[in-house]
Amino acid sequence: MSFLESERVQDLLARAGLERLPPRARVGVACAVALVLAVAVWRFWPAAPAPEIAFDEVAEAGETEATRSEETSEAIPAVAVVHVAGAVLRPGVYALPLGGRVSDAIAAAGGALGSAAADAVNLARMVADGERIYIPTQEEVAGAVQGVGSAGSWSGEAPSSAVGADGLIDINRATVTELEELPGVGPATAQKIVDDREANGPFTKPEDLMRVPGIGAKKFEAMREQVSVG
Repeated sequence: MSFLESERVQDLLARAGLERLPPRARVGVACAVALVLAVAVWRFWPAAPAPEIAFDEVAEAGETEATRSEETSEAIPAVAVVHVAGAVLRPGVYALPLGGRVSDAIAAAGGALGSAAADAVNLARMVADGERIYIPTQEEVAGAVQGVGSAGSWSGEAPSSAVGADGLIDINRATVTELEELPGVGPATAQKIVDDREANGPFTKPEDLMRVPGIGAKKFEAMREQVSVG
C-alpha cells in the first residue's frame, strides 16, 4: 500500500472533499502541501540568537593596552648620563634629568669636598649627555693660575693657556686634544675646527663654530656654555 492509499491520507482527502481526485492529482496535492509545510517551517522556525559582542571587554582591553603604553613611556625617562670626577665625595657616572646643571651633578656625587675649588667651574651650566665634569682642588686651581699644574679638565696634564680658570676653552687657541673635551667633538671634528681657524682666521664669537663642517645648531648648543673666543 502506498502512502497516498493509506487510511490516514484517504480520511484527510475526504474531509477536504478531494477523495474523488485521480491518483496523479492526489500526488500533486500532496507535493503542494509538503512544499507549503516546508516553507512554513523554514520561515517561522526560531533563528539562533546573534552572538553577543562583549563591548566592555573590548574597551577594557583597549584601556589596558593604553595603560601599558603609558607605563612604558614613563619607565624610560629622558636623562643625561655624566661622569663626575675630581674633588667630590663619590666620583662616578650619574644619570641626571635633561636640563640638569653642574651643581646637580656635584650633588648627585655626594657634594664637593672641603678641598674643592667649586667656584672654578660654572655651577649653573647645563650638562650634556656623555659629558665628563671635573671638580678641581684649590691646589690645582692655584697651580693652573701660576702656570704650574693642571687646567682645563683638571686631569693632571700639562697646563694649557687655551683653558681659563673657569674651565672655558678658548677655541682660538685650543689644540685638537683640548677641543676633544667639548661635548660631541671627536678627533675628526676637533681637527676641522683647527683647520677652519687656520684657513679663515680666528673665531670672533662662539657661534662661528657653526661654520665648521659637522657642527650644526644642535651640536653647538651642547658646547655653547663651555667655549670662549679669548
